[in-house]
This record gives sequence, C-alpha cells and structure tokens, in this order.
Amino acid sequence: MPRGKTFPKLLLLCSSLLACLLPCTCYCKAKEKDGADVKGMFVFGSSLVDNGNNNFVQNSVAKADYSPYGIDFPLGPSGRFTNGKNVIDLLSDRLKLPALIPAFFDPSTNGSRIMHGIDYASGGSGILDKTGSFAGHVISMNQQIESFKTVTLPELEAQLGCGSRESLPHYLFVVGAGGNDYTLNYFLARTPISLQLFTANLTTALSSQLQTLYHLGGRKFVLMSVYPLGCSPMATAIRPIGNGCIRALNFAALLFNFHMKKLVDTIKPKMPGADLVYVNAYRIVQDIIQNPVSKGFSDASNACCEVVSRVEGGSGILCKRGGWACANRNDHVFFDGLHPTEAVNHVIANKAYASDDPDEVYPINVKQLAQI
Repeated sequence: MPRGKTFPKLLLLCSSLLACLLPCTCYCKAKEKDGADVKGMFVFGSSLVDNGNNNFVQNSVAKADYSPYGIDFPLGPSGRFTNGKNVIDLLSDRLKLPALIPAFFDPSTNGSRIMHGIDYASGGSGILDKTGSFAGHVISMNQQIESFKTVTLPELEAQLGCGSRESLPHYLFVVGAGGNDYTLNYFLARTPISLQLFTANLTTALSSQLQTLYHLGGRKFVLMSVYPLGCSPMATAIRPIGNGCIRALNFAALLFNFHMKKLVDTIKPKMPGADLVYVNAYRIVQDIIQNPVSKGFSDASNACCEVVSRVEGGSGILCKRGGWACANRNDHVFFDGLHPTEAVNHVIANKAYASDDPDEVYPINVKQLAQI
C-alpha cells in the first residue's frame, strides 16, 4: 500500500546538496548525547510495536484509534494498542531521541520528521504474507520492508545529505513480530504441517528479511521475542476458570523464541559487521505474570478495558469502542485481551535497554548496542 509519494531527481539532488552545506543536518557520522551512536529507529512488526499505521489502512479491523485506547497517552487515542506508550516509545525515551517515532502511513510523516526513524508496524500482521488476512487488510513484514526500501531510503538520503549506507549503521532496526503467525495463521487456519516445520519455515523467512535489511544498510538489530501468548486474557477466556495458560500457545511461542535467539548467532556469518540483540520479552512478561505482587502488579489475568467478546462477534482482543477502562491501570498486566499496559511496557523497555541478565537480553543490551 504505497503512500503515493514522488521525488523528482532534481529535488533530491538539491536537497542533498543543501543538507551538506548545513552542519546541523549533515551528521551521518556524528555521535549523539552520552556517546550513543544512534540517531533513531526503524521499526517493523505487529500491533505490539505499531505506532498508528493501521489508522490509515482501509478495511482493517485491527485498529486502536478510539477510546479507551490512549487514555494515558498525551495525544489520546493514537493507534497504539495500549493505554499509553508502547515499548517503542519507551525505548525511544531511554535512547534520548528527540521525538516519538512516527507511523509510516501518517501523511505528516515526511521531511525532517523521518530523520529519527519511522515505524512501519501493522497490527494483525506477521512475518508471513498470509498472516493477518483474517483481520482484513494489514501490512505484512515484506510490505513494510518494501516501503522502507522504496519510499524512505531516497527521502532519508535527501534529508541527511549522505548515502543510506553511510547513515543506516547509526540507526536501530527493531523487529517485533511472530505471535500473529501462530494465533492468526497456524492455529486459526489449522495449518496441515507440524509445529516444528512451521516454526522452521517462519525462522527462515525472518532470517531472509533481516538479511534484506542488512543489505540495505542496517547494522544494529533488536529482535523482540514473542510474548507468552497462552497467558493473555484472550487465550484464557476460552478455558474453564482456574485452568491457567494455554500450553499449546506458550509452547509455540517458546519454540519460535528458541530459534530466534539462535538466529542471533547463526546469521552473523551472513551479516558481517552487524550486531543483533535478542530481547526475551517472553521471560520478562512471564515473570510478571507469575510474580505480579513482587513486580508491582495486582492483576495478571484480566483485561483492564471492556473487550468485545466472541459472543458479541469480536475476537476477545480489542477494547469496545468507547467502553470502560479500569481505574488502576498501573496494576494490570494486560490492557485489552492481548496487549500489555504501559506499566508492563516500561518494564520491557527498561530491561531491554539496561539489563545485564543474559536470560533477558542476549548477548548484550540495547544501551551497549547503541554505543558500538
């Protein structure tokens, strides 16, 4: 779904020349504050990292552009699938980036707004093109990468006044995808292959996508693991009360996460000079769910907002439009039937950025990656 931008060659040439005459914009090799060599982030994935792209995607039911979403976000409902900031916003804060990462499909995302990165993520999408078709029109990972390649790179070169291969090593490439490939594809469509084979194919597809971004110039990658899918209110709602998480969903998430973590090491020979960080969001969220009180939470099983149930024709995931939301949002792990609250996103972002526990971030944390 192209944004319909065109860039005359003359305009690109003039913009590039002008940028190089201005020291404030021609900083491809300059370092940011505190020695961090990161100018921004390019984000790919699904609803957990979507900053509002689906607001502009027609015929998609995976939207969060209405109340009570955004009840604690400064701008109100923005398309983020939570009550406030998501993990991308909070990582941006930790990296001291000057502004929140804008959504690619927002018409105002152009010019100087792209200089600190863009978010391409689309709620309901997956690593595989087929994933998300059950949610109407969504933007797959391959389409997201194509938008980055064909639209963003020429514009970024014009803004920075230097080639993309010069500038992109100074950006983080964050990927948060994979969960929908199970919940909205493998299990929903009852795919007639083994879970192990499906996961192997999914990992191969992700590896190919990472290598594509690498060949376009990316050098610093952050891979967010799949959350404990079987412990979400959406999943547990279909089981008798007291039976706990759905093991099949959690096993699938763990299997994929195992392969993703291995990929951090096995893909290195194919991406010389690149550095990858694996963020074990599964472990971080599961630890909160199993020990909520010690982590500052009191409700690890119920959605904070009123969701549209399956009986009402929903999926048990999204909040009702204009519905109620709990008053004690910082006490809840889940805001809707699947997505965490801002309070949980804070925990994930803080651990991704600064944890020294290899079971939470591997082999280094995001702060260390930013300073390479």
